[in-house]
Amino acid sequence: MSLAVKKMPSSRARHHLLGLAQSLLTLALTLLGLLVITFLLSALSPVDRVLQIVGDHASESTYQQVKQQLGLDQPLIVQFWHYLTQLVHGNLGIASSTGQPVLSDLMTAFPATIELATIALIFGATLGVLLGILCARYVGSKFDIVVRFITLLGNSVPIFWLGLLMLLLFYAQLHWSPGPGRLDDIYQYTIEMKTGFALIDTWRSGESGAFANAIGHLILPVALLAYYSLASITRLTRSSCLSELNKEYVTLARAKGAGELRIIFSHVLPNIRGTLLTVVALSYTGMLEGAVLTETVFSWPGIGRYLTTALFAGDTTAIMGGTLLIGIGFILINNLTDLLVRQLDPRAR
Repeated sequence: MSLAVKKMPSSRARHHLLGLAQSLLTLALTLLGLLVITFLLSALSPVDRVLQIVGDHASESTYQQVKQQLGLDQPLIVQFWHYLTQLVHGNLGIASSTGQPVLSDLMTAFPATIELATIALIFGATLGVLLGILCARYVGSKFDIVVRFITLLGNSVPIFWLGLLMLLLFYAQLHWSPGPGRLDDIYQYTIEMKTGFALIDTWRSGESGAFANAIGHLILPVALLAYYSLASITRLTRSSCLSELNKEYVTLARAKGAGELRIIFSHVLPNIRGTLLTVVALSYTGMLEGAVLTETVFSWPGIGRYLTTALFAGDTTAIMGGTLLIGIGFILINNLTDLLVRQLDPRAR
């Protein structure tokens, strides 16, 4: 008996180590696949990177010299090895659209996207879960019907169209919003963006009115993104709660005299928290990669607008770097979510 007891912890430890090794291997293979796909998309692009650098009127000798310097005259496998070597050293190349290192551009643009997406997720997830619970509690009521209609619109209306309408109404007509961008010009060029997050930098600057101005510029794009995340989170929370409310343990709790809200918060929510965490994480990654239209409409200087500018300029180096950054963020958030779900829900282990 004592030997069996001593062997169980070691066996469980080996099981956890094996699971961790499998997760790390999956993560490494996924990242490698992302690198391969990103590289091939760039290598097979019809855009001539050499021509972007030397111009249309360069001589053939100049063209071949630059092509050799970039290593584009080498086989694809050699080019891919050079690409990996440069990545290890943090070199993503020079963006032809800005003339700056791509890594520097991304480190400037990405905090703006993170700030926008995180604040939108906080509001969208909080309201989405609460509305989903209330819809499940009062299923079939007028409140349930109205909320379901609103969330259906959130999954149907194009985000760029709704964003333009919001600007037209709240900025152009009612003048309630400061307008596009992160800050007004009076603050844009006087406040040093040390962290890249407008709320933090304006708060630390001590500039009168700068923090309120940053909040004002955040309201419309945050409301737009929060609405779209709220729509999917509300519907999934509602359906998950209704599925759990039809199970036997809920019937037993009702027979013991427990109220509906107590049943939902004490019994139902703990059983669906893994599902909720997954959909919230998917909404967050969707914001990071899908805020392109929102940032373009509101002139938000984030990764989405950066990629849009690079796309129109045919800047494959910048596009490849931005795509790689978003892909890595997507992979890391999904793997972290899977890890948290396993810790919170024993059924997922």
